[in-house]
Amino acid sequence: MEEKKIKRRTLLAGAAAAASLAFMKIASGQLVPVQTADPTKTLGPPPGEIGTRSPFEKPLKITSDTSSRTPLQDLFGTITPSDLHFERHHGGVPAIDPHRYELLIHGMVDKPMIFTLADLKRFPSVSRIAFLECSGNFRSGKEKMTPQEICGLTSQSEWTGVMLSTLFREVGIHPKATWFLAEGSDAAVMTRSIPVKKGWDDAMIAYGQNGEALRPQQGYPARLFLPGWEGNTNVKWLRRIELSDQPFMTREETSKYTEEIKDGKIRQFSFDMDARSIITFPAYPVQLEKGWVEIRGIAWSGRGKITTVEISTDAGKNWYPAKLQEPVLDKAHVAFRYLWQWDGSETAIMSRAVDETGYSQPTLKQLVTARGNDMGGYHLNPVTAWIIKRDGQVLFKPEKWK
Repeated sequence: MEEKKIKRRTLLAGAAAAASLAFMKIASGQLVPVQTADPTKTLGPPPGEIGTRSPFEKPLKITSDTSSRTPLQDLFGTITPSDLHFERHHGGVPAIDPHRYELLIHGMVDKPMIFTLADLKRFPSVSRIAFLECSGNFRSGKEKMTPQEICGLTSQSEWTGVMLSTLFREVGIHPKATWFLAEGSDAAVMTRSIPVKKGWDDAMIAYGQNGEALRPQQGYPARLFLPGWEGNTNVKWLRRIELSDQPFMTREETSKYTEEIKDGKIRQFSFDMDARSIITFPAYPVQLEKGWVEIRGIAWSGRGKITTVEISTDAGKNWYPAKLQEPVLDKAHVAFRYLWQWDGSETAIMSRAVDETGYSQPTLKQLVTARGNDMGGYHLNPVTAWIIKRDGQVLFKPEKWK
């Protein structure tokens, strides 16, 4: 490769031009960047009431009528900015006055109670970092797809709230109660049946996200949060919990959120999200150059910690361990890295996650073998491959299974 020489004067001039920006207020009151000769000679805008991103950084969610997807390829670290957390709604986002908010817990309990938001905040609080993922988080079909389009219905936050077990002790759960109904305040009145055991284990009534109150799109002012379980069970805008000795068999868990498996059978109440990973760099639409490349991505499991992420740079012939970024948390996204030297030849790169139960992320072919061709669209977590073309194009490798 021909070595390009850059004169020091040229380098300094370029850097100054890139940095020479100031801001002016336009008619709408918004501050917009304007180029100046030298930023060291012009005062910048004063401190504001709320922070903003650089005007040069514009990560956006991809929206549809019912969901919006997190731009996984544009993020650093493992925490998703609250405004970029994916959304999936069944009846839109309700507007709820926190001063009028109430959570009723009743059914097979000793003492039915209503909790206000202030009541919830008086109990001992907890914070934990964990991912949240929609059970329908898989798209395929064309080469020009980004990680966001393929599996952008997963995000991660630090959630703060009160443990549901604390409220269970407050109302006194009947010993024969094995299920509870979680009901939301949205226009769909979203409902799911949840085993009581999950409520005792690690369920949370969350009212905080990444250091601030929940965003309305995430269930403001309070939602159910079930670490590692499919997103729809994490009922937003939670208004009612009813204890019972059997599941409620609601609309959402009979008409949706079931998976077809072999021999005409249907799998129901498959709550845990299985181990998965995806390479977020290099990925479409990156244009790769020959030489050293840090392959980066995220991995997660709803059944515990990720123990290993393996990388293949030769279309699955050989696999090598990637480096995991500490801390590796339970039921959380973990970042992985693998240093690779690309020689310019066409190949395929892919990642494969293993969790602490020993479960290894399957290929799509293995999923089809286990569940059959009519396995529906839920709980699909196949190994994802990216094709590296000789000219440096990086393309998704879609696979057909029907």
